[in-house]
Amino acid sequence: MDRPSWAPPDVDIERPTASRIYDYMLGGSYNFAADREVAEKAIAAMPELPTVLRANRAFLGRAVRWLAGDAGVTQFLDLGSGIPTVGNVHDIAGRIHPETRVVYVDIDPIAVAHSLAILREHPNATAIQADLRDPRAILADPAVTATLDLRQPVAVLLVAALHFLPDSEHPADVFVRLREALPPGSYVAISHATEDGQPLAGQRDAQDVYARSNNAVVMRTYAEIAALLDGWDLVPPGIVRCPAWHPDPGDEVGPEASTFPGYAAVARVGTSR
Repeated sequence: MDRPSWAPPDVDIERPTASRIYDYMLGGSYNFAADREVAEKAIAAMPELPTVLRANRAFLGRAVRWLAGDAGVTQFLDLGSGIPTVGNVHDIAGRIHPETRVVYVDIDPIAVAHSLAILREHPNATAIQADLRDPRAILADPAVTATLDLRQPVAVLLVAALHFLPDSEHPADVFVRLREALPPGSYVAISHATEDGQPLAGQRDAQDVYARSNNAVVMRTYAEIAALLDGWDLVPPGIVRCPAWHPDPGDEVGPEASTFPGYAAVARVGTSR
């Protein structure tokens, strides 16, 4: 397999990663043949998958607009961010507050390398390579503390990221640590894959494809996702299917939204922590 000139020499281009598979399905160009092969197999098992991922990306945009507009947040920490191409956080929030500061965090070095290249012209945004399972280390990272004022509210984004964390890696601990570390007025926004109300065959086939690529997807129920957010104050309408979270004016949320294979929510640091 030929190595593109833009790929860092220490990146294994033959091992697919979730961030690059996601980039491919969104129509991006920061992916390799190995990522495209896995993506196409997943699409063959679940043809609606690119549409689902684009709907998830649309939720990200609506959540950022709400957080920047209604909640007045000007600082964002995007965990498991992938590659910030079309519909990225700094562009969306920056249109509301030009002074918005953003840190993108991903464990994939190629995603971080491309993020840094994209962000060269954006002095208020940067990217770091780190593991979202350790929020305390992320919040202590010099690039984070140089970009964000952690005495002021921060919106943490965990969009299409937590379903790559199995129960054995204690995803609930991520929320506990964030709640303990973030200042008052901070928020978290999440979306998460689910099998609730879904025909299992295609979902399981797509899960199997991801699992064979070392990017296993863990589907969680409404109750399991609600448990992750225990101790946080949910923003209305609470935990809902992705298309139903603050749809844009003019968008019709039809009955098919009730079976969308993913939940979304935004929550505020609880006053009783």
